[in-house]
Amino acid sequence: MARPKMDISKQRTVVIAFRVSQSEYVIIGNNAETIGLSTAEYIRRKCTGKSLPNKKVSPLDRKIFIGLSRMGNNLNQLARVSNSGIHDPFSISKQLEEVKMLLKQLKSNISNDDR
Repeated sequence: MARPKMDISKQRTVVIAFRVSQSEYVIIGNNAETIGLSTAEYIRRKCTGKSLPNKKVSPLDRKIFIGLSRMGNNLNQLARVSNSGIHDPFSISKQLEEVKMLLKQLKSNISNDDR
């Protein structure tokens, strides 16, 4: 059984052609890809004022966010221990070294990012 035909008022029968520079084409394509739409749908939504979906977060960015969250957690733990007055200098040094290592790793990930 065939799919029912779409209402004629909803069919996209008009073609609009316009020229863009190579750099504009790349920007439009990247913007559309970032939010998971085809180029045509992206342009259609932008021109008609319809809402665009939220940007997708890349797996690398997600890892960076998680790493930053862990670093924040470590810093909060350091501050709590430091403010309590009861602290083991070795423990604090160990946590600071972990934070430094995470920062180094995140910087490496960012500089090696080939997005």
